[in-house]
Amino acid sequence: MLSGKRGLVMGVANDKSIAWGIAKAAANQGAKIAFSFQMEGFGKRLAPLADSIGSSIMIECDVAQEGSVDHCFAELATHWPTIDFVVHALAFSDKNELKGAYMNTSRDNFANTMMVSAYSFTEVARAASAMMPAGGALVTLSFLGAQRSTPNYNVMGVAKAALEASVRYLAVDLGGQNIRVNAISAGPMRTLAGAAITGARHIFRHSEHNAPLQRNPGLEEIGRAGLYLLSDLSSGVTGEVHFVDGGYNSVGIPGES
Repeated sequence: MLSGKRGLVMGVANDKSIAWGIAKAAANQGAKIAFSFQMEGFGKRLAPLADSIGSSIMIECDVAQEGSVDHCFAELATHWPTIDFVVHALAFSDKNELKGAYMNTSRDNFANTMMVSAYSFTEVARAASAMMPAGGALVTLSFLGAQRSTPNYNVMGVAKAALEASVRYLAVDLGGQNIRVNAISAGPMRTLAGAAITGARHIFRHSEHNAPLQRNPGLEEIGRAGLYLLSDLSSGVTGEVHFVDGGYNSVGIPGES
């Protein structure tokens, strides 16, 4: 399905990461994958995963640092002159502020969270589009907390709302270049990022119990959804937030237990 395609996956922390699920699905369908990682520690954990799918391109990229994204794509261009897709799975907020009331969010953490979790996708889109002369696909990751209040998600929910708005604006900006821009809003997952949110177990169990499918999605299911958005199967789809959450987002008031 992706034979002959090349893409960059940003934000794999370990083998439980959603980004890894998408990367693995894409590689299984013939894509060549490059990876970016935030710092040396993440790079060490990423190396065996990259090797398992035959990837030898790993580029350090801390999107919180000005110029890092441009440097990442400049280095990528030394390996490949063009790419076909990017998976953006980057988010950060001080875990001490992912609890309690949103109104207690600090100024510094608000700015940092927005920079890494929302603006970085715009910066990535700008750099990636220069390497997509024949069109391509950009996919980022969101969560229901962008559209509805979720306990302790706080400023991350505000950042994800900005990210989803960015998807719509970028879809318009890049549509004329045949570059599609979409987001996946996955149900609760037992990932490193999810574990940083206070009360994550409660959210996981509540979603699992009340989703129409009565379960949260598996990593392979989200990986296949990512594969769809990266491939020509979704050639007419852009500016969308695609839910992979067992249908939980469609529920207004859960039934009685």
